[in-house]
Amino acid sequence: MAENETENGAAAQPQQQQQAQQPKMNVLAQYVRDLSFENILSQKGTTGEVQPDIQVEVNLDAKKRQQDNQFEVALKLKITSKSKATSDVLFLLEMDYAGVFQIENVPEDQLHPYLLIECPRMIFPFARRIVSDVTRDGGFPPLNLETIDFVALYRNEIMRRQAAQQAQAKATPDA
Repeated sequence: MAENETENGAAAQPQQQQQAQQPKMNVLAQYVRDLSFENILSQKGTTGEVQPDIQVEVNLDAKKRQQDNQFEVALKLKITSKSKATSDVLFLLEMDYAGVFQIENVPEDQLHPYLLIECPRMIFPFARRIVSDVTRDGGFPPLNLETIDFVALYRNEIMRRQAAQQAQAKATPDA
């Protein structure tokens, strides 16, 4: 029987090590870093019903903080609502929403995509709620943003950077 216990104990040990090496993320804080809402429609005035055309720009930023394994990730939204009929701007909302994350057991080569995919995915629902509240409080129907595919956003940014680097390399004459 002592032989079986040794086998089970030996089998359990690698499983515990594997669990210890799983990526770990804690959200330490979330906050609005900057928020601007301009209700241009109320300044100009309008008559009748307006059909809005909503344009959403998303940018991400991540930086290491002074504390070990802590990073600040910012989700930057610029939302412009224009009238479909006249192209007049109805409102403009700009928001930087940030989170502070404690991240452990993520390999260095995987840290960049982790910061720009997983971290924004965690804070996005809170930013979406703020956008909904601000647009409602600004006199418009609440704007419920669609879920953002942060993986596709990350891939597009990598491809854009590679294309820019290739264009720059072609433009630079060989020395």
